[in-house]
Amino acid sequence: MTTELTAIRKKLEKKLKEERYIHTLGVMYTAASMAMRHGADVQKAMTAGLLHDCGKYCDVNEQILLCRKHHIKLSDAELEVPALIHARLGAYFAEYEYGITDSEILDAITYHTTGRPAMTMIEKIVYLADYIEPGRKKIPGLAEVRTAAFDDSRINSGILKKSRKKSRSYDRKNLSVL
Repeated sequence: MTTELTAIRKKLEKKLKEERYIHTLGVMYTAASMAMRHGADVQKAMTAGLLHDCGKYCDVNEQILLCRKHHIKLSDAELEVPALIHARLGAYFAEYEYGITDSEILDAITYHTTGRPAMTMIEKIVYLADYIEPGRKKIPGLAEVRTAAFDDSRINSGILKKSRKKSRSYDRKNLSVL
């Protein structure tokens, strides 16, 4: 692990609740494993995985206020599903508080909750690592997504499975995200 990542870890450990911090480490290490498996940049995957929830250190109302303060434009979907807001806020903090300038890392943080068309491999990795990290509670279909995430020919099917599960969750709440 680089000196930069060690410094970020120390800051996050102080800022995040213990459970969130442990989840973040799980995502970072899962993202690193996936990057090795898929031939992606391990440092980028680890950095994005470590910072993916850095905007989640406060409650949703404070996240909205911080977005307004920093002129971060929120979509209707984010306002409809406030649990999504931390991703865009996290990308802002990654850049302005943690000094990350790599657009691929910032995009992976931004889209780790919703995904988007034509995701880069790093975006796919962080999107799935957040869902499959070892500390996640067991949910139906998780084992299948975990298997697909590490299979070159099936990583996109893992993305699709996670997206469908999220979509069904939003449908049950009568929300639309994408």
